[in-house]
Amino acid sequence: MDNVKAKKQVFDFSLLKRVFSFAAPYKRYFYLSMFLTVMLALLSPVRPYLIQLTVDKYITNQWAQMLVIITIVQIVMLLLETAVRFFFSFLTNWLGQSVIKDLRVAVYRKVTRLNLAYFDKTPIGTLTTRTINDIEAINDIFSEGIISIVADLLMILAILGVMVYEDWRLTLISLSPFPVLILATWWFKESVNKSFHRVRNAVAALNAFVQEHITGMVVVQAFSAENREFGKFRTINKDHRKANIDAIFAYSVFFPVVEIILAISLGLMVWWGANKVLNYEVTQGVMIAFIMYLNMLFRPLRILADKFNTLQMGMVASERVFKVLDSDEHIADHGTHTAAGMRGEISFDHVWFGYKEDRFVLKDITFHATQGQTIALVGHTGSGKTTIISILNRLYEIQKGRIMIDNIPLQDYKLAELRSRVGVVLQDVFLFSGSVIDNITLRNPAISREQVEHAAKLIGVHDFILRLPGGYDYQVMERGSTLSLGQRQLISFIRALLYNPAILILDEATSSVDTESEMLIQHAIDKLIAGRTAIVIAHRLSTISKADQIIVLDKGEIKEIGNHEALMKQEGYYYKLYTMQFQKAGAVING
Repeated sequence: MDNVKAKKQVFDFSLLKRVFSFAAPYKRYFYLSMFLTVMLALLSPVRPYLIQLTVDKYITNQWAQMLVIITIVQIVMLLLETAVRFFFSFLTNWLGQSVIKDLRVAVYRKVTRLNLAYFDKTPIGTLTTRTINDIEAINDIFSEGIISIVADLLMILAILGVMVYEDWRLTLISLSPFPVLILATWWFKESVNKSFHRVRNAVAALNAFVQEHITGMVVVQAFSAENREFGKFRTINKDHRKANIDAIFAYSVFFPVVEIILAISLGLMVWWGANKVLNYEVTQGVMIAFIMYLNMLFRPLRILADKFNTLQMGMVASERVFKVLDSDEHIADHGTHTAAGMRGEISFDHVWFGYKEDRFVLKDITFHATQGQTIALVGHTGSGKTTIISILNRLYEIQKGRIMIDNIPLQDYKLAELRSRVGVVLQDVFLFSGSVIDNITLRNPAISREQVEHAAKLIGVHDFILRLPGGYDYQVMERGSTLSLGQRQLISFIRALLYNPAILILDEATSSVDTESEMLIQHAIDKLIAGRTAIVIAHRLSTISKADQIIVLDKGEIKEIGNHEALMKQEGYYYKLYTMQFQKAGAVING
């Protein structure tokens, strides 16, 4: 099915038209490249014809002066053709690079606006392939594809026209092996097309596998799974190798076959033409010109089938890229309200949500938080705590119910403004490669170094940062691997404070850090939530006893709501969770 689909793309003119729509800003250069295409076609038969003229007229008649003149003309024509070919090659490649630059920007902009549901089901390596490898293949549509194919076809037509005009019988004799060439070209095209399609799929699989396993190398090594995962890698890599070898085999067969057919054509032309020369029916100049014509004719024919495959692969790649661009899996941003004066009053009104439409993770969630309150979410793993904080800043869209901030539905806020006023500090803090200050400001030029240092001092983290080699300029490795969990969290606290959110979402994670970091984190939390509405996912129930409301979740449903004292008196879900946690803590201490 994939191969059938790939074949259709060559004739999908609507897809080709869409690819060329990205060349609209460069249409002058496109028209210029087409003009150069016509010039190449017209210039290609000129030199053989001049040589024919030289042999038949000036050498035969011993016109020495004209020999000098026509030699100069041939040199000028050669230089002209070389210059035109250079500008044609440079221009088509420049056009292709300009188009894929714009296309890559469009794809990356689209990727940054897709909702998280898209990333939940799409491997990161696949998106990397779409953004880099597939877009690079689209460049070939311009540099080696449609424009180059048109140039070759026009040149072939021009040469054939001159050959027929000079001697149609000699032309027919010379081209009699062409049916064999057509069959060989068709076989080559089909074989390479299948192989290239498999290569593309194998590259995507390799990218996805390598990216995922390098990112998760800690898990692979921790569970001694290196050999098992290496075995999977070898299988994928073997498929990639076989697909490439199949393509190499097709090339290895096709090009020698073309050379043999060319030799046969030349042999037939010499055999038939020599008799005609002896009988003065064909001139020597025509014979010499025909040898050049045949070589010039076979030169584009050798690579024309390959160019069709390149075009076809570019079309397949463009279809994949446009699938990303056409994806409607994004959060609609039709809101008109700004969030500048947001107070932070939160209302969940009978909210239902599922990552899949028919599987609800949250069921009829209703609660209200007034400005400045601290709401704690507790419950077993999978109860829906993280999902609640994910839908509050519209990382996902709910299916039923309504969420409001300051009595305004979330959908009525401008998305960027909403998220700028809802600060998120997650348990698993993601840091980018770069300095500490770049990770704090996210390279926002509006935030000065003085503001960063002031925020760090305010929550008591300034001294910790200065102890790092280079302080605020300390280079953080990818994902913050050179920093501890506690250090990464402290950096994320400064980031949240700098953006001054009205609502703070906090995935509290002091259970996995050392005592010093825990004290710093707890101090930072107290500073962060002061005067703000805060929603805290509690991992240690002992840290939320001061929360204004505690929401107890189980399997996506709210079981209890109240403060610590009221819930303990009820001796319900919260009481059991709290008691169970302290019993476990006591067992660990006694053990």
